[in-house]
Amino acid sequence: MSRTIRIGTRGSKLALWQAHHVADCLQQAGLATEIVIITTKGDVVLDRSLDKIGAKGVFTEELEVGLRTGHIDIAVHSAKDVQSSIPEDLELLAFMEREQVNDVVVSFHADLDLQRPGLVLGTSSTRRKAMLKRFLPNATTAEARGNLQTRLRKLEEGQYDALVLAYAGVHRMNYDGLIRHVLPETRFVPATGQGSVAIECARSLEPTLKAELHHALDHPATHLCLAAERAFLRTMEGGCSIPSFALATLDAAAGTVHLHGGLISLDGEQFIEEMQHAEASQVEALGIRVAESVLARGGQQILETIRLQRNESAA
Repeated sequence: MSRTIRIGTRGSKLALWQAHHVADCLQQAGLATEIVIITTKGDVVLDRSLDKIGAKGVFTEELEVGLRTGHIDIAVHSAKDVQSSIPEDLELLAFMEREQVNDVVVSFHADLDLQRPGLVLGTSSTRRKAMLKRFLPNATTAEARGNLQTRLRKLEEGQYDALVLAYAGVHRMNYDGLIRHVLPETRFVPATGQGSVAIECARSLEPTLKAELHHALDHPATHLCLAAERAFLRTMEGGCSIPSFALATLDAAAGTVHLHGGLISLDGEQFIEEMQHAEASQVEALGIRVAESVLARGGQQILETIRLQRNESAA
């Protein structure tokens, strides 16, 4: 094709890594590419935590405007940043092969002891803050907004003893040497989509082009798992500001998907988790079923308490 595919992305080094990865895959498929950098609200508003910005899609909204206007053909997102419900005129075209899903502890201290009283751990994730309060109660969490390089600079300045981050971003930016602990995904269950790159487009994009892009970029096993996780998140009516978690894994031999999903209260005291499995053809129903079970077992009360606390805080 003679058409150049315009790839929309945020401007951070990690976002650009993802965009160039997408471009490489498309070029291997014989497509010309152009990278278009778009600044999002989440990149600009750095003096407030994500849950206080008060809008869904803080890292995606401006990219979605670009899709609607035709300024870009596809938008590249970290899958964990994509809001639970996509506008009807847009669609998630592909999910790229997932990286290792774990949260990791990054520090300049090689002998970092996670059990040391008073340890200060930097994170911007509501889920991670709540899980750290539950599983590492001796530690203190501190807000850590900004791109990875900004957070590492703050870490080097001594604002934190360590950062808690997704392995995928740390690895892609070649900071593996700073990883001191890999947190078990069975306990620190990751956010929906963590480790994958999502590709979004307008539904009106030419069908033949969509099919070609999907073929070049989509990883079917990852897509299957994220369909389950996103159905869970959608049913929970949550986003990155809600401390929910979900991890789906595929048993290819059995043709089944296992989903571990749940919700934790902001103080870490309440922890509701559910594990179920289903045939690969039933992943959407699996995600809905797990979410409904979590909500029925106390999750609805946790969400109502969180909303009440945030309304009082904003007042």
